[in-house]
Amino acid sequence: MGTPTMNQESQDAAKALADPTAYADDDRLHSALAHLRANDPVALVDQWPYRPFWAITKHADIMAIERANDLFLSEPRPLLVTADADDLAKAQLEAGIGLRTLIHMDDPHHRDIRKIGADWFRPKAMRDLKIRVDELAKRYVDRMRDIGPECDFVTEIAVNFPLYVILSLLGLPEDDFGRMHMLTQEMFGGDDDEYKRGTTPEEQLAVLTDFFNYFAALTASRRANPTEDLASAIANGLIDGAPMSDMDTLSYYVIVASAGHDTTKDAISGGLHALITNPAELARLQGDLDLMPTAVEEMIRWSTPVKEFMRTAAEDTVVRGVPIAKGESVYLAYVSGNRDEEVFEDPFRFDVGRDPNKHLSFGYGVHFCLGAALARMEINSLFTELLPRLESIELAGRPELSATTFVGGLKHLPIRYSLR
Repeated sequence: MGTPTMNQESQDAAKALADPTAYADDDRLHSALAHLRANDPVALVDQWPYRPFWAITKHADIMAIERANDLFLSEPRPLLVTADADDLAKAQLEAGIGLRTLIHMDDPHHRDIRKIGADWFRPKAMRDLKIRVDELAKRYVDRMRDIGPECDFVTEIAVNFPLYVILSLLGLPEDDFGRMHMLTQEMFGGDDDEYKRGTTPEEQLAVLTDFFNYFAALTASRRANPTEDLASAIANGLIDGAPMSDMDTLSYYVIVASAGHDTTKDAISGGLHALITNPAELARLQGDLDLMPTAVEEMIRWSTPVKEFMRTAAEDTVVRGVPIAKGESVYLAYVSGNRDEEVFEDPFRFDVGRDPNKHLSFGYGVHFCLGAALARMEINSLFTELLPRLESIELAGRPELSATTFVGGLKHLPIRYSLR
């Protein structure tokens, strides 16, 4: 890679992006990102145990790279993981046993695979699902009332509501929901001491083996006896008239079953935390529930559950005057883009009426999140049920963020409250 010309302050700020613990410290992370946006918006990060990459911290540059999906590719490095984990994942893919989800793919294969589940997330499907989502929102707000006056909102409410929605959509038995939750925590929490299964890439990738074993049995069942659920659509999906490969089929299940609820959990818990710490905005929203659509978008911007994706340059190119050579990787800092002062007025103010709100939390371009409409509906339903019944709420302890470089948010949110 090119020789960095950054001063020591910028180098230190850039290194924070390659430190999972920085994502568990909002002040540290946002301070580093604000410095990079102002001084080195295309910053070289060379921090072992990760391979070097260019951190892209401006909203406009992130969008431009996402649009240029023929120049900046997801393969072979879609996420920031250690060099050892990169090598192991590459070896597994070459052996035909690795994880290759939509976020790992490029067009045209990405486009063909995406179509398999797309109908399940279109507006008509969402309208049909809304009654069930509203029922579940009421169930979990009732549960919150019943277990009060204190609870850990993340572990007792925010996790379970979207988990139940997405796994019901897949058609999985409720007895298996706990297992899916544990595997999701272990997969996304590989850098977090509370969640990770082990310390080596091999131990952490064993989580994937457990996922695959479960979904291999599910695939066989749904191919033998198809049912009216998303699992059957995936199991029997065709590409050019032929079944998907085992790797693509199993990977499809993994991304839907894990990211399909964990990111929503992060937005829900982050949104409630923002309302608690901004009581004027909580009162404003309670007084005018017509603001809920903009409030939902602000919660999603504020929490930014997906911290980054990586792209690799297919040819020599330039980003904001900085040469990026063919084969070099860029890190799209969505957390930074969502606080870009050139795009968001007073970006560190939580504003339930913010409009426009061009956040990047769902990505942009061909990789825009397949489940974005479902996530928005779930967040809207839960807070539409909760806020009219909420008489009081405050923190009952210290919130804790997960250590991660990919998907994450609050892992504990102790609250004290009164509900009707």
